[in-house]
Amino acid sequence: MLCATSRLLAARTATALPAQPRGRGPGARCRRRELHFPGHPELPLGDFLAGRLPRSSVSAGRRAILRRGRMPPAVRGGPAGVELRPRRGRCGPQVTRAVGPDVAAEPTARSPKRPARGSRRFEAAGRWALLALVTLLAFATRFHRLDEPPHICWDETHFGKMGSYYINRTFFFDVHPPLGKMLIGLAGYLSGYDGTFLFQKPGDKYEHHNYMGMRGFCAFLGSLLVPFAYLTVLELSKSLPAALLTAALLTFDTGCLTLSQYILLDPILMFFIMAAMLSMVKYNSCADRPFSAPWWFWLSLTGINLAGALGVKFVGLFIILQVGWNTISDLWHLFGDLSLSVVTVGKHLTARILCLIVLPLTLYTATYAVHFMVLNKSGPGDGFFSSAFQARLSGNNLHNASIPEHLAYGSVITVKNVRMAMGYLHSHRHLYPEGIGARQQQVTTYLHKDYNNLWIIKKHNTNADPLDPSFPVEFVRHGDIIRLEHKETSRNLHSHYHEAPLTRKHYQVTGYGINGTGDSNDFWRIEVVNRKFGNRIKVLRSRIRLIHLVTGCVLGSSGKVLPKWGWEQLEVTCTPYLKETLNSIWNVEDHINPKLPNISLDVLQPTFPEILLESHMGNNGLKPKDNEFTSKPWHWPINYQGLRFSGINDTDFRVYLLGNPVVWWLNLLSIALYLLLGSIIAVAMQRGACLPAEVEGLSQVLLQGGGQLLLGWMLHYFPFFLMGRILYFHHYFPAMLFSSMLTGILWDTLLRLCAWSLASSSLARGIYAVGLLSLLLGTAYSFYLFHPLAYGMVGPLAQDPRSPMAGLRWLESWDF
Repeated sequence: MLCATSRLLAARTATALPAQPRGRGPGARCRRRELHFPGHPELPLGDFLAGRLPRSSVSAGRRAILRRGRMPPAVRGGPAGVELRPRRGRCGPQVTRAVGPDVAAEPTARSPKRPARGSRRFEAAGRWALLALVTLLAFATRFHRLDEPPHICWDETHFGKMGSYYINRTFFFDVHPPLGKMLIGLAGYLSGYDGTFLFQKPGDKYEHHNYMGMRGFCAFLGSLLVPFAYLTVLELSKSLPAALLTAALLTFDTGCLTLSQYILLDPILMFFIMAAMLSMVKYNSCADRPFSAPWWFWLSLTGINLAGALGVKFVGLFIILQVGWNTISDLWHLFGDLSLSVVTVGKHLTARILCLIVLPLTLYTATYAVHFMVLNKSGPGDGFFSSAFQARLSGNNLHNASIPEHLAYGSVITVKNVRMAMGYLHSHRHLYPEGIGARQQQVTTYLHKDYNNLWIIKKHNTNADPLDPSFPVEFVRHGDIIRLEHKETSRNLHSHYHEAPLTRKHYQVTGYGINGTGDSNDFWRIEVVNRKFGNRIKVLRSRIRLIHLVTGCVLGSSGKVLPKWGWEQLEVTCTPYLKETLNSIWNVEDHINPKLPNISLDVLQPTFPEILLESHMGNNGLKPKDNEFTSKPWHWPINYQGLRFSGINDTDFRVYLLGNPVVWWLNLLSIALYLLLGSIIAVAMQRGACLPAEVEGLSQVLLQGGGQLLLGWMLHYFPFFLMGRILYFHHYFPAMLFSSMLTGILWDTLLRLCAWSLASSSLARGIYAVGLLSLLLGTAYSFYLFHPLAYGMVGPLAQDPRSPMAGLRWLESWDF
């Protein structure tokens, strides 16, 4: 009787459902053996991994039908207890897929035998307990031996010093945005650090100074990376084992651990990157509840985290690109949904503009406003900014100063390049070495205030003293031919056809002559940018160019750093290319002339928008530190070479930044496997291949969740190949976070596919458990082997059999 009823129901369902094209709809599904989720026999594993959670056993297709108010009679009227179990076979017309899940949904939703509320509470408590365990282990590893070594390590000398500058309100310059340093300074201030430690060089003892607040703050944010990654993977895959594997990879990575234990920008940057990724994934999960409170919360939090990432380092732009791509894709799908009105689509667009563009830009700008408000005292960064900006800094010689407004002959002046971080026109008694152009006095640009920055402006055709009271005041005008005499050495600013020291096809600039007497190569025509002939030249405000009269070249600074013989100051050249660039534009800053009346500089102070624009026109050039290895991007994924954080000799406390090789090489293998497997699955699905339900669910997780993580890895890695700046190993760690999350999802998917392919359910569970446990234990054991790299080691080096790292130097390039 039951068989007859089943056949009758199948026939009615087949007539009720419309015909589907081969390989697309329910009628073309393969007959399959379904693997059910443990603890929920009513829920197929494929449905679970595709996002259909146990809390609602009604299928996604049926929910969509219910939202539209339509339900086929076959689904509405079928007997509640019927479940047809098909055999595995070739693709063909199949009614069971249309009936089975939806019909079976009725007893699940209404049967008193479903899991009790207490059982669901127990399951939720277990999830929270696992998250707490993961978080506790992350904090334990990051805060263990945090006070060691009690001296400056690596870049703590920079960022600790900058934290002190904030506490002392001393202005400084750095190539990175200010948020990370401000947070470090705030952590130091709140923990009792008084900002008096000098942070001069690595190895200096902290002694009685309280440095633990700043280290603890960075370790706190570094610890949160693990639960953030755990929650992100859990949201993308709906798999606790995948999330747990990801957490283990990051917890037991010696590189992430090392970066999190010191006063650095990296843990702060990675915190905001991971927070932005998590909040983006969370608001994606609220897509079916647009404009609800959780939807607004996660969308706004994404914008806040984007502002934080960009406010720490400019590489925060990479996570902005990822969120931007996700947003564009989301809006494109909404635009194609014809059930939504144009007004609704417009609301979606407006919400994203407000939360993902306006809000981050507002917060990013606010960090600079706080930065300039706090740092109001003159400091080592003055020379990087314009003269007008310096006038607002307390203690600067231009603050509350009054100087002559117009330039006159006989004035003692300083000439500053208007490009940020180019410095003042400078000379000193040292000569260019043999083989570097003419062996004459060096002319450079120097970033700091100095007596060797002073020049006297004179007429080109007379040696008479313009300051003689018997001579009337004569102002310098646009188009005049002048001579600049170096005040300290009495040599004239000079150029000739000899090639510049570093820049090819540019001419050398030197100091030449005796007591102001030289030759015609000392003559320069002064021009005011965008002004007419005859106009006077105003101090601070006039932007001028100096054209060499004989060669026709333009005085400028290339920005290139001279070798040791040039005291690592910046090269000055005379370029024959007359194109107007900031490198060849100058302004007069200091101006001393007793024959002229003075004006207050308060009227020349720039507005905040002008300061903000100027702060983003800096020079990102970096040079390697002593005893430090730079690296190339291709080195990073293979863990080719690390960085010395502390110590060199066997008597030193040595810390070496190197990723856990088991974790990093597993990540590299996973990327290759993902590209291979993902390509095969994508091609198969595009060709309409018939995939079993479980495989299809796993494929969706792999392609969609894994695809987002692969995109994150690529965006945070490949742009470094295009950068001309000096690169270090630690630049890869944001990308490493994404590769670890991808590894968690990939291996969980592979193990589930292996388990599904086995006939025996007990054997499948065993294979899955053994595979997952092997990965977790292998990662933990590798951490046990390599943890001295992060926590520090004293004694014999790795090549000595007595060393704790003996036998673990697997690559010759590992210098520990």
